Parts: sequence; C-alpha cells; structure tokens
Amino acid sequence: METHASLLSSGDSHNLSVYVANKPGVLARIAQVFARRGYNIDSLVVSPSVDGRFSRMTITAKGSAEGLDQVMRQLNKLVDVIRCVDHTGEDAVVKELALIKVAAGEEDRTAALQIADHFGAKTVDLTARSMVVMATGNSDKIDALVRMLARYRIVELVRTGKVVIARGEEAT
Repeated sequence: METHASLLSSGDSHNLSVYVANKPGVLARIAQVFARRGYNIDSLVVSPSVDGRFSRMTITAKGSAEGLDQVMRQLNKLVDVIRCVDHTGEDAVVKELALIKVAAGEEDRTAALQIADHFGAKTVDLTARSMVVMATGNSDKIDALVRMLARYRIVELVRTGKVVIARGEEAT
C-alpha cells in the first residue's frame, strides 16, 4: 500500500480553479484543507472576479488525481466555496508572469537583452549594473528563460504562479 507521502511525490501537477465568496478567512480555510491532507500548494493566485462579491483562486498542487479529487470534494463542501474545478488536461489558457532582476553591466547587457527578446520578455527597468525583465507565458517558457539568464547573476526572481481561464464562452 502506498503511503500518503509517496502519493504526493509521484503525482502530477494539477491546476484548480476555486470560485469563492470574497470574505476574510476564506483563503485560510482553503489552505487548511490542503494542509490536513498533506498537500503543498505550489502556487496560488487570488483576484476579485467581475462581481466583486466573489474571488477566483487558481491553485497549483502536485499529487495523485484521487487525492486531489478528495480535496476538491472537501473544498466544495465549504460554505464560502461556490465551485472548485480541476482544469488539468482541459482546453484552457494557462499562463504566468515573471519579473527577473539580472546583474548585467555594459559587457553583459546586450547578450542578456537578446535572450530576453528571444523569449518575448520586455525590459521594465534598466540601470548601469542591472535590469529587470518581465516575461509571460507557460511555465516551461518561464523556466527556460530563467535557465538562460542564470549564466548572469539573477539577483531576484518573482513569479505570479499560474492563472487559468477556460476557452470559449463557458465560465471557468
């Protein structure tokens, strides 16, 4: 029989969309459901919906599909959760944003800017000894950009985590 820890380490990454009431404490209660089941949240993005009474949470977590199904059932039982959906494998738009501060003086700047340009990143800050690039795209693209810029000294890296929206007219 597999242990809880082995299920988590062997699982795939899942993108959950959780539509919730925009009230204090909701995030803590949702995080507690994951914690009680031994799941670590890899990324979490929360923002108000078009109707300000509600928020959308995009949660990325790794684990077995069966274990995450149980987490989703528990989330859907919470009073402030309107619905929880796993978008993994669905036809959806999944993107993230990264800000990457790179130490790049005059001798390295041109090459670093060429790398950023290749990935469609934009320079949002530039000083004599550093630059900040902003990149958007799927996680693999961001990971590849970070690996390429690592030949220079990455001073700071901030990533939003994944955001997900269903394609077409259907609500996420």
